[in-house]
Amino acid sequence: MELIWQGLVKAFQMLFALDPEVLEVTWLTLKVSGTATLVSVLIGVPLGAILALGRFPGRNFLVSLANFGMGLPPVVVGLWVSIFLWRSGPFGDLNIIYTPLAIIIAQAVIASPIVVSFTLAAIQQINPRLRMQLLALGANRLQMLWSLVKEAKLGLLAAVMAGFGGVVSEVGASMMVGGNIKGQTRVLTTATVMEVNKGNFDVAIALSIILLLLAYGVTALLTILQQWRSNNG
Repeated sequence: MELIWQGLVKAFQMLFALDPEVLEVTWLTLKVSGTATLVSVLIGVPLGAILALGRFPGRNFLVSLANFGMGLPPVVVGLWVSIFLWRSGPFGDLNIIYTPLAIIIAQAVIASPIVVSFTLAAIQQINPRLRMQLLALGANRLQMLWSLVKEAKLGLLAAVMAGFGGVVSEVGASMMVGGNIKGQTRVLTTATVMEVNKGNFDVAIALSIILLLLAYGVTALLTILQQWRSNNG
């Protein structure tokens, strides 16, 4: 209990003292995971909508692939992304390994299947008659798709929350493709692991508490938006 108490005290000291290093790591965590979530939404929502509405050969396989992707081990994603980004890899000339961009790519790969599956489920729950009504009223397929996406907005916000939660807390991929470089690629999860390895358990607990506060803060904001939209139609 004493160790936990020391961690709590350390966390509040870091926050209220506005420790520059902690603020830098926290901001980088939010920026990287937020950007990765945005990328996954831009990829996952259209793909999820296509899988929900389309009927084509191989659809069931793609749906199962998306559902399987929700449980992808981050360390496996980190391994393959790093292989592609290493200097000897296909995209080595881009020189983005051990940069925040590399972490964003890895996290986007992790979050995209989550967003696809949540979007698929959200749109499939919409009454099929609505599609026919929209088409009968003269809407083209693009307009129908946009209307269905708006109808499923609560489920899509859940997809965003799940995607963000899936990447802000992962450590394996971030460590492998980012390298945990101080001032460049160190985020809260990798910093926590580093402090544990150094035996600084009070600092590690403090960083974990800050990570939890960050994750909860973003999720709480999205939840408020979700419930506001629900109450206001």
